This record gives sequence, structure tokens and C-alpha cells, in this order.
Amino acid sequence: MIKAIALDDEILALKIIENYAEKIENLSLEKIFNTQTDAQKYLNKFPVDLIFLDIEMPSKNGMDFYKSIPQNTKVIFTTAYSEYAVDAFSLNAVDYLLKPFSFERFKSAVEKVKINPENDSIKHLSIRADYKLHKINFDDIQLIEGLDDYIQIHLKDHSKITARSSMKNIMEKLSEKDFIRVHRSYIVPVDDIKTIVNRNIHIGDFIIPIGETYKDDVMKIVSK
Repeated sequence: MIKAIALDDEILALKIIENYAEKIENLSLEKIFNTQTDAQKYLNKFPVDLIFLDIEMPSKNGMDFYKSIPQNTKVIFTTAYSEYAVDAFSLNAVDYLLKPFSFERFKSAVEKVKINPENDSIKHLSIRADYKLHKINFDDIQLIEGLDDYIQIHLKDHSKITARSSMKNIMEKLSEKDFIRVHRSYIVPVDDIKTIVNRNIHIGDFIIPIGETYKDDVMKIVSK
């Protein structure tokens, strides 16, 4: 999950970013600010991965503001002025959005953000479903099932969470040492692979087939 804030002196511009951000699953827009002072105070307490940053502002230029914050914070500049593009990329900006920009252009910029989540140290999954952000402990997941453009997370308490995501995207959020994809449509916890019968994994009441593409990886785990 990419944690972000937005800073712009125009409230309408912030509302557009807020609206766009809600539609992107792996982006969490934590706060929006229309003054640099408030944004700076927040960043001092709550570091983020990304800032959407206007350039022309009443006080300090947005680029100067960016130089003053920790440089492990990535930046996407949002501005009505094209002449800053070269300077923006000299600061290693992820992207440069020229106002007014479409949702597709916004999404394309966010997709360029590469965050190293150190998945092996993370023990929970954050995912949007039913207009809420769910934080699910890895230990509570029984298996994940792929359903076309959706995934269904089966929990050990027999409840389910259905979210819009691909299996590829959900695997990127999981720890590789804790989860393995065993079939085009199934991801299971590594430690729960205890019984395999006729190339089927038995987990609780589920019987999960092992896909041809994934059988070698599964067998490596079983043979450890």
C-alpha cells in the first residue's frame, strides 16, 4: 500500500486528487493540505511514501518544499505550468501531471511508484473492499481465491472478504515466505500445506488443485 498526502493551495485541485485516489486500490491518501506549514508538521510526525505536490504556491515554491523534506518520499508534481518539467525530473520526480489531468493519467503516474514494502517483515494485508480499508492479519487467512477481476479472501473464522484485484497484485502484497500461489485461482499459506492427495491440497474443508505451472514450487516446500 502506497501511503500518500497531497499539497496544493487550490481546494478544488485537492478534491480532484482525493476523488481519483479513492479509485486506486493500492493507494491510501492519508491527508490533504492547502498550506505547506500544515503539510510539513504532518510529515514530521507521519512519514509517507508519496506526495502529490503543486509547484506554484503563495509561499515557498513546491520544488523548494520538496527539497526540504526527507528524500525517501517520492513526488508526483501537479501543476498548470509545463515549463517546470525539466527541473521536476532533475529532482527524480516519479511523474509530472499537467493540470487538468484525467483519472487515466493520474493512475498511470501512480503505477510508476515503486515502493519496497519489505514484505517479509509485514504480517498483515491491507486491502479496500466494500468502501472500507481492511487490515487482515496473515495468520487469519485460510486461502485466497481468484474470481475473474475479483479475489475472495477466505478467513479462518469462516467469513469472506471480496475485493477487486488480480491474483498477481495480491501476491505482491503478501510475504513470499508465508504464502504461495498453487494454482491460477488459489493462493494458500505455506505452513498450511500439510496434506497432498492426488495433486490436491487439503486445507480445512477446502480441496485445492495444484496447477501444472505451480507444482514444482509446491513440491519444493513440501519436501523441505
